Amino acid sequence: MRSVSAWFIIFALSLSCAARAGDEGVILVLGDSLSAAYEMKLDESWPSLLQNRLTEDGYAYRVFNSSIAGDTTQGGLSRLPRLLAENHPQVVIIELGGNDGLRGLSPDVTRANLQSMITQSLDSGARVVLAGIQLPPNYGKTYSEKFSAMYRALATEQEIQFIPFLLQGVALDPALMRDDGIHPIAEAQPILLDTVWQALEPIL
Repeated sequence: MRSVSAWFIIFALSLSCAARAGDEGVILVLGDSLSAAYEMKLDESWPSLLQNRLTEDGYAYRVFNSSIAGDTTQGGLSRLPRLLAENHPQVVIIELGGNDGLRGLSPDVTRANLQSMITQSLDSGARVVLAGIQLPPNYGKTYSEKFSAMYRALATEQEIQFIPFLLQGVALDPALMRDDGIHPIAEAQPILLDTVWQALEPIL
């Protein structure tokens, strides 16, 4: 697992330099390894592809990717105040919770952390996109269903944009996943981008 500071520096340098900050809005991506170019080149990840699409389609936004492999909702919650204060994003994409589930943490704790991140983002004036997660079946039906359901419930309660499952169309295709069955490969990133775009584009 890479350190928090290492991932933060890498993405701050690679994505925030895409355009002049003063001229454009900011889309903050707060995620884990599913958004952190895990085992691939930086420019292959879906946040980098998002920046390309925004530029090509004439949207005046730059993507600031603050995703860290292995991060949890607690880690994201602790980092968010500084990220909001320094970047003043117009949109916050929250893609966290998978590692909470894989560690068997209480869904109630994960929900509380997500709720706090959503509230802080909305209070800052940003629009929010929440990316849902589905756990592998070996974690048990009751736990997995409760975990997935909390994302939809939060999105409905807070009236924010919702991605039901970031890995839709990817997770069940072995050709698009690493052998660990958790992480998508570079060839899957355009599919992830299309999934994110469906929720993001209407609020740009």
